[in-house]
Parts: sequence; C-alpha cells; structure tokens
Amino acid sequence: MFLFKKIVSAFLLPIPIGLFLLLIAFYFLITNSYSKAKIFLFLALSWFVLLSFQPISNAIINPLENSHKALLDIPKVNYVLVLGSGHTTNENLSITSELSHVAIVRLNEGLRIYKKLDNAKLIVSGYKGFDKNFHSQMSANLAMKLGIKKENILQMSKPVDTRQEAIEAKKIIGVEPFILVTSASHMKRSILLFKKEGLNPIAAPTYHLGLEKKGYSSIFSSENMYKVKVAFHEYLGITWAYIKGYI
Repeated sequence: MFLFKKIVSAFLLPIPIGLFLLLIAFYFLITNSYSKAKIFLFLALSWFVLLSFQPISNAIINPLENSHKALLDIPKVNYVLVLGSGHTTNENLSITSELSHVAIVRLNEGLRIYKKLDNAKLIVSGYKGFDKNFHSQMSANLAMKLGIKKENILQMSKPVDTRQEAIEAKKIIGVEPFILVTSASHMKRSILLFKKEGLNPIAAPTYHLGLEKKGYSSIFSSENMYKVKVAFHEYLGITWAYIKGYI
C-alpha cells in the first residue's frame, strides 16, 4: 500500500500532469485532430505558465505554511522530534552534502531549539528508502558533529511515513508535550496525524517556501513550480489521510 501510494502520488504532481496534457495534444496532432490538439496544447502551456507564476504558487502553498506559526518562544519540554527528509550516502562527500537541503534545515531548527533546553532528548527519524543507511542515523551523525552527545540522541528508523512516525514516537514520548520540527508545508498534516494518535505536539515549522521574493527572475521560475509540487504532495497526503481515517 505504501509503494502504491508513492507511485500514484508521483503522477499527480504539476510536471507529470502538464506532460500528460502535452501527450494528449501530441496524440491529437498525429491523428489530425488539430482543433483538439490546440486545446490541449493551450491547456498545457497555461498550466506551466500559471503554476510557475510566483503569486499563484504562493497562494497555493501559503494555506499550508500559515497553519502554524514559527516557534520563537521555546517552552520547556523533554523531547524535540525532527522528522527526516531524505539523504544520499556518498563517503566522498561531507555529511552536509549527503543529507538533503530540507533535512539539514529541519535538523538545524531542531538543534536551535534543543540547545535552549535542559536535559532534553533529540529524536531523529527516517528510514533507508533506496539507500544503504537509515536517514535517522545520517541525521544523528550530523547532530553529533555539531556537538550533540550521542546519549542524548534517539533514533526512529522503522517508520516509512508520518503516521508511522507518530505511532513510533508515542512509544517513546507518551502523551507529554514535545516539540515537533518539520517543514512548514508538512506541519499541518503532521500535527493532525500526531494528534490523532493521542500525542501532544508543539509545532515548530521551518523551511518556509511561500515567501514573496523580489526581482524579475522570481516572477516566473522553476522554484515556483517546486512550491506547487510540495503543496500538491501535502494536499494529496491530507486527502489520503482523511480517506483512510488517519486524521
């Protein structure tokens, strides 16, 4: 089911949808249905233009990112949980190049918060995926290189999605409040899933994408398409969770 969910969601993202519209246009073109080809070519072009336009991409992702405010005042808790976000093992590179940019930003936010707490534990999460190493171990390695003691780091390597992370986290944390760190776009779904499992997370969103950037190159860009891709992934995830009764 997990693999099926990943495969289906991969095709329900902005670029695959746009390419599908172009494919339909090409089909009608080679079958001499020129009117239909023009319609789908126009739809495909409009799709890519609109979703690469900054005001539209921001409008799509901001409802997700604005669901929880940044955690500026740190409450006293015993656990800080940082959700993982990918890596690629390469012994020829430094650990900061092996972890994804998103993972590094999340971990840095987790460490910023953790270092303001006394006697807390840092929990890092993430499974192997197609890599030989667990993401939780890679995150722990970076945390230790940044000064966190090994005995203060707990790893969750079994969960393959956010719901399983919530289930596993409850075994460690129970029902006491804890700080949950993840991307701002992912926070809404994460909080819903964690609360459904009976946990009490305090949101600490980071890696905000829906910012208004100045400059002509920001008006239309692939970066804006990336925002929409991230947003689509989250909206699909929330929809799936509702259908399955996970939230």
